[in-house]
Amino acid sequence: MAQGLPYIPETITVHLGRPDAPAENVTVSFADYIKNVASSEIYPTWPEEAIRANILAEISFALNRVYTEFYRSQGYDFDITNSTAADQSFVRGRDVFENISRITEELFTSYISRRGDEAPLFAAYCDGRVVTCGGLSQWGSVDLARAGYSAEDIIRTYYGRDVEIVRDAPIQGQSESYPGSPIRRGDVGEDVFIIQTRLDRIRRNYPSIPRITDESGVFGESTEAAVRAFQRIFYLAEDGVVGRGTWYKIAGIWTGVKGLSDLNSEGVAIEEIVGTVAGLEEGDSGVRVRELQYLLGYIAQFDEAVPPILIDGIFGPKTRDAVARFQASRDLPVTGATDEATSDAILSAYRGILMALPPEFLDAATAEYPGVPLSVGYRGDAASTVQEYINFIAEDYPSIKRLAVDGVYGELTAASVSEFQRLFGLPATGVTDETTWRSMADAYREAARRRITSGT
Repeated sequence: MAQGLPYIPETITVHLGRPDAPAENVTVSFADYIKNVASSEIYPTWPEEAIRANILAEISFALNRVYTEFYRSQGYDFDITNSTAADQSFVRGRDVFENISRITEELFTSYISRRGDEAPLFAAYCDGRVVTCGGLSQWGSVDLARAGYSAEDIIRTYYGRDVEIVRDAPIQGQSESYPGSPIRRGDVGEDVFIIQTRLDRIRRNYPSIPRITDESGVFGESTEAAVRAFQRIFYLAEDGVVGRGTWYKIAGIWTGVKGLSDLNSEGVAIEEIVGTVAGLEEGDSGVRVRELQYLLGYIAQFDEAVPPILIDGIFGPKTRDAVARFQASRDLPVTGATDEATSDAILSAYRGILMALPPEFLDAATAEYPGVPLSVGYRGDAASTVQEYINFIAEDYPSIKRLAVDGVYGELTAASVSEFQRLFGLPATGVTDETTWRSMADAYREAARRRITSGT
């Protein structure tokens, strides 16, 4: 899918096997694909709001694969696989449940997006019983629906309060993003603008790429210099021409540095990646495996010795190989499993990269000011956000008392806010006005940054 505002593709090509396994590709309409996945993944007897929440997650997951050209940028000729270790279950020729078909027809032009980010959310999910993960719990969504939660409530419970449902996205034919012929100095147009925009974003992480000063959409001297620098960094032929290989390498790195497929979308908060990942080996699964895969995937963007891997929470052969190649590159015993020394080396490499990046890249996600001051008696998501900020900041300021995150702005919340205000030189009113909200968000981000880089 050529980058720009997301749209719903008319069709999607599914590889009937693991990404690197020889298998047939099938192309089906996007709506039929989602009906098949939903009928394979969930039960038609579930409460309708749970079905809706799961279908929205499945749509967003697939759209993220298409939008980022996740597989095509790696040279594959498909958009997604039917391997549940990597993607979603798709069973060619299966029957589709009537109510799932009806709900999909209603929803398939909608998707989940994080506020401020146009990309479809990488909406990780799992069954919640046999396998747990940092995304949506399918059986957990059933419990929430039975408790009266709407589909949007369920989505926000699992993916955060800063997500929204984008509705009525346009439908159009899918096309490969590469324009078909090399782009070089003297060219003008939308494809040049895409290259410039992506290189400008990549430059934040690779400062040796020079700033592009050419007019937007005009491939001039500075654009060529930036392309040459990018090619040099990533061991491509340094000719300053954006051919197919350079185009997709830019696309792949752009997706990586934009957030490594969006860290929050992977269900792992950036400030949480600070603990040990020791004691993991092939056959393990769960959140700690996802953290290990995230760390290795991040390092892979900056270290050619480590291969990129999927973040699926399953310690399979690809994860074992990535660990082994990391160990070999650091002169550690090559076991493919993570002992304490390997864990320490992985975390050290990760933090070393982060410390070299501009501060804005380390910012933890923070919520927007709700538009009204919060005081005693307020109830809602904004109160929960204040309580979460307070608890995180309190780890550095023991005089601030930690709070229950219940969404109720009571006397205890007001007292903790008042102490925060006193410590940060604000009027100690206990009311979270816009100035206090922004100061709290800044303190939260700074604390997150510090913990990431120090490992505390």
